[in-house]
Amino acid sequence: MTAEPVMAFEELAQFLANLSPRKVLAFKTSKRWQERMDFLLSKNTDQGLSPEENREMEQFMLIEHVVQMAKTKALLRIAEK
Repeated sequence: MTAEPVMAFEELAQFLANLSPRKVLAFKTSKRWQERMDFLLSKNTDQGLSPEENREMEQFMLIEHVVQMAKTKALLRIAEK
């Protein structure tokens, strides 16, 4: 059953890449999001995260993974043209 979530992420990444490959490639996280991630990464290194902060970091990492998959698929679409 672990393959199903992976396939769902692949499908989401493909959907995003199909919207507009160049826009997907240009996507960057907001300053607010990046600052929060930087804070959590630093806190994790210095003192560790609370369970809530750890879940938040896991969500950020999951979203980042899907975005990177979408960017890879977008690059492949552009290269095919």
